[in-house]
Amino acid sequence: MHRKPHVLKINYICLLYHEKIKSNTMSVIRFGVSLEREVLAALDNYTKDNRIKNRSQAIKHLINNNLVEKKWHCNNVVAGSITLVYNFHKHDLLANLTAIQHDYHTTILSSQHFHLSHKSCMEIIAVKGKAKILTELAEKLIAVKGIQHGKLTMSRAD
Repeated sequence: MHRKPHVLKINYICLLYHEKIKSNTMSVIRFGVSLEREVLAALDNYTKDNRIKNRSQAIKHLINNNLVEKKWHCNNVVAGSITLVYNFHKHDLLANLTAIQHDYHTTILSSQHFHLSHKSCMEIIAVKGKAKILTELAEKLIAVKGIQHGKLTMSRAD
């Protein structure tokens, strides 16, 4: 008896965004996907681990992440946030952060300051611009002496 490879065919509903003149509508297109059992198990684990409602949403999430990463690498305009955690009492830290931020005033949309404890603070800086500029800004801020942790997160700006 000839056995076919263990491939499961599953129908997915994927949301494809497209612009229509004078309209913001979403079309839903159904298509079939063939996956090996191990890949399907990995998709199901990803769906569960990220608390995503279903496989279709998980695939959409993965595709959007890939699009953002391509925009990031192609130096397109993206939006994002820079999160910094630091000791408030560190000498000249705030002055250094402010000086760097002033150099990038056209890229920074806003910032918000949080008190985590008497000495620890967190700052979240909303940014929009070319991916290369956002990365440069984040690297400068994170490198300031006294920053305990810093992270740049980028997303689509369109």
